[in-house]
Amino acid sequence: MPPAATDTDPPPSVFRSRPVAAVVLVCAAALVLELTPALARFRLFGKRPSVEPRVTAAAVAPSASVGESQLGLETTAPARAPGAAQLAPAAAQEAQALEQAPPVPLLDPSGKALTAFFAALQKTARKETGAVTRIAHFGDSIIVSDYVSGTLRRKLQTAFGDAGHGFVLVANAWPAYFHNDVSRYATAGFKVSRIVGPYAADGFYGLGGVSFSTPPNVLSRVGTAESGDFGRNVASFTLYYLEQPNGGTLELSVDGGPPSELSTAGSAIASKTHTVKVPDGSHTLSLQTKRGTSRLFGVVLEREGPGVVLDALGVQGARIRFMDKQDDQHWADQLKLRSPQLLVYQFGANESADGFLYPMVDYHRTMREVLAQGKKALPGSSCLVIGAMDRAAKVGDEIVSLRVMPDLLANQKQAALDEGCAFFDTWTAMGGARSMPRWVKKGLGQADLTHPTSIGAEIVGTWIYRALMASYESYKSVRPPE
Repeated sequence: MPPAATDTDPPPSVFRSRPVAAVVLVCAAALVLELTPALARFRLFGKRPSVEPRVTAAAVAPSASVGESQLGLETTAPARAPGAAQLAPAAAQEAQALEQAPPVPLLDPSGKALTAFFAALQKTARKETGAVTRIAHFGDSIIVSDYVSGTLRRKLQTAFGDAGHGFVLVANAWPAYFHNDVSRYATAGFKVSRIVGPYAADGFYGLGGVSFSTPPNVLSRVGTAESGDFGRNVASFTLYYLEQPNGGTLELSVDGGPPSELSTAGSAIASKTHTVKVPDGSHTLSLQTKRGTSRLFGVVLEREGPGVVLDALGVQGARIRFMDKQDDQHWADQLKLRSPQLLVYQFGANESADGFLYPMVDYHRTMREVLAQGKKALPGSSCLVIGAMDRAAKVGDEIVSLRVMPDLLANQKQAALDEGCAFFDTWTAMGGARSMPRWVKKGLGQADLTHPTSIGAEIVGTWIYRALMASYESYKSVRPPE
């Protein structure tokens, strides 16, 4: 115990007392807040900037673990993707008017960003034998549900011919995974690694950002649509998988016919494809693991052409920088195997949830790195960036657009132009700030103030299609058919 104080001891200093020390600490902290711009919103005394609305993320936060998670639910195709809406006649008429012309054109100062795509499209339009124009459309939850991408696929196929549905995952990596104009089923039990986690230790995720491990007896089926005007025919199924030592054996069958076996074992690790050709028509491919464990990525449904095929490659919860979680060589191999003439990137919903916590300078840099990787792997292909939609949140009794939106869009636009890509400004086309609340009132936006309804997505997809066609007509005017 310390000795007892005596009358001869000096009086304790007031500055050493706990209450005074606490006051000094608070004042010091306040001074730091006043002098640090990045902490301005926490200031105690000076003027604070407007509050950044607190929002719920558009998807589950990524898991940083390495490994696999097991899919506990069967894959079934819902009647329609989430968020579908029926509009009142007046609103439907207004929506139809919005579709008539894109409010903004594609931005391409170089005049060269889409040359390779338009050249391929011109061959398809001339109905040259085997002229298939391929598009890889990457994105976040909007593309997971085949929103915008589904509209773009249908309109391009109506104009230029149906060359097949394109790439689909072998099972639902997320409950909301949905594709128009294709039939799909998978049993529970697939194990997955994803670019949003859990991560694959080797960085191999295939074209769709998801790697599937197939224990014995799990089953996947993918086939043509059972109704509607699109996706009713296929001429080939191509399985994308990883060849590796100790790979398993798959049993494949078409329309319930005699099965054939495919071994995924090899002396070295390599990206591989296996194609099953069928008479052009309505078919279903079934694949089931018979022995060992195989590593699968997805199946491509395609036809001989001429026509257009669009792969909807959405990853729920993704930011564009997450695409760089792929092993660089593996990613390049996957792109080369598919060889699309147009790479489309549509991200931003989840970045808007990050706000300014992820610095814009880093966002710009990492976005450029992803775009550059695509161009390096496919130097003869074109590139299009579709800007983010408006996103809003409720603050008190008011609904406001997130403050990050103008900065986010400016960096998306600049990164696209820096890397020689075309850019479509969805945010401006919608009406800019506060446009999402207006869309929600009209039945074009969902109540989460983030995603479009199916009808809103139809409008955005139509805008992009018509902006592409306007640029295509300009291309043809200076480059007439040979």
